[in-house]
Amino acid sequence: MRILMLTTSLLAAAAGASAAEGASVSRASFGQMPDGQNVEAITLRNEGGVTARIITYGAALQSLLVPDRHEELADVTLGYPTMQGYLAKGEFFGATVGRVANRIAGGRFTLDGQSYQTPLNDGPNALHGGTRGFDKVLWKVVEVKEGPSASVTLRYLSPHMDQGYPGALDVTATYTLDESNTLAVDYRATTDRPTVVNLSNHAYWNLAGEGSAEGAMGHLLTIPADHFTPVNATLIPTGELRPVAGTVFDFRRPTPIGERVRTNDPQILYGKGYDHNWVVARDVARAPRLLARVEDPSSGRVMHVLSNQPGIQFYSGNFLDGTIVGKSGRLYRQGDAIVLEPQMFPDTPNQPAFGSVRLNPGQTYRNTILFRFSTAGSAPDPGR
Repeated sequence: MRILMLTTSLLAAAAGASAAEGASVSRASFGQMPDGQNVEAITLRNEGGVTARIITYGAALQSLLVPDRHEELADVTLGYPTMQGYLAKGEFFGATVGRVANRIAGGRFTLDGQSYQTPLNDGPNALHGGTRGFDKVLWKVVEVKEGPSASVTLRYLSPHMDQGYPGALDVTATYTLDESNTLAVDYRATTDRPTVVNLSNHAYWNLAGEGSAEGAMGHLLTIPADHFTPVNATLIPTGELRPVAGTVFDFRRPTPIGERVRTNDPQILYGKGYDHNWVVARDVARAPRLLARVEDPSSGRVMHVLSNQPGIQFYSGNFLDGTIVGKSGRLYRQGDAIVLEPQMFPDTPNQPAFGSVRLNPGQTYRNTILFRFSTAGSAPDPGR
């Protein structure tokens, strides 16, 4: 009887452990910074095998394994296999970009009558926060969780006048993976004095698998936006909200990216492909809404991108030039991946008609991004 009771107890405990197992978290070293500080890799894994690896350098998504229509897993985001690559030529792979994502004309903006200058790192403009933006700093892990979903929260304290931006900024990035194959990235920030904030994630996506021979130009892209923001020769928005109807910027129906990316439209010539913002809405929403849908016909993988932000920057990997060796050991070439960045519109600090990226003390900035993965025909397609 005692043996039977013990066996029953052990079985019950094992069943309870299995039921509570859910998504898991593991941690390991990914390398070192030049000053010797350790860079950590945090791996989130759900019971279906979907696996996200986040590194503390740049609070970046280093890899993401998701299944195809045959349930075979592949890494669908570009990156380097070791820390050396990120330090040598970062390319914003998977990174958190800020304090202000995208471009600021001349790197200058005015706040409360005072002019501020940020470093120029994209020709005559500032891009993604400057020469040492949030993508190039070491974040700290402040919390990890397991259970029905797995998550990691990273934190960075950006001091007053960091890269020329006023106010000390307290920023967190929380990555959460659930059992429905959704990877959420939740950005929050508070400040001790008025400043400007526009954070986003800069993952490069190839749903066929990073390093795959077909690249990403065969992906079908849908963006539910009636307007986009055309740019000048240095990729700064002109201020116009131009209708997409009748242009190569109309992705309101699923369209192969490569079908239009090599046209001679002046806007395409400026960016050597797509590098533009689509206007999905004019307000920051309370809850995430659909900003884009991507489908890879070859693998059947589908990704929906949702966010509470009103714009999405679509970049077609125009400057991947075959000089980068990625995780698969293959070269990354032009068109091998795309970037979809939910955010406020580019150069908003200088263009009040676009809205505002101002953050005051007592307020909390938030950008919640959802990357939802499924396979075409395998289940009801969310967001349609």
